[in-house]
Amino acid sequence: VQLQASGGGLVQAGGSLRLSCSTSGDRASIYAMNWYYQPPGKQRDLIATITDTDATHYEDSLGGRFTISRVNDWSTLYLQMSNLNRDDTGVYYCNANVHYPGDRYGTVFGQGTLVTVSS
Repeated sequence: VQLQASGGGLVQAGGSLRLSCSTSGDRASIYAMNWYYQPPGKQRDLIATITDTDATHYEDSLGGRFTISRVNDWSTLYLQMSNLNRDDTGVYYCNANVHYPGDRYGTVFGQGTLVTVSS
């Protein structure tokens, strides 16, 4: 599975942005996808998850401002971000949890997309 994130850019505080993540390869092996966030100079942390049953989970500090969604065949993952503030500035990564033959599991990261929120 290969992932390609896009949609980052410069946005004013209070604005909205939608990130996308296109997938290729063996999409049938995907059973969940995630968005990670890495602020400048800090570690990368999980912020949102969607499963193959469309259950969603969010990091508490998001306060309901972000929404993760997907196309049913896992071809594209989205992160709708609203009411952005400067603390949301950083690199956002999409990630896939995959199930390989032989009951093995793995995780795949795409390259990040930079979001910069200006005041």
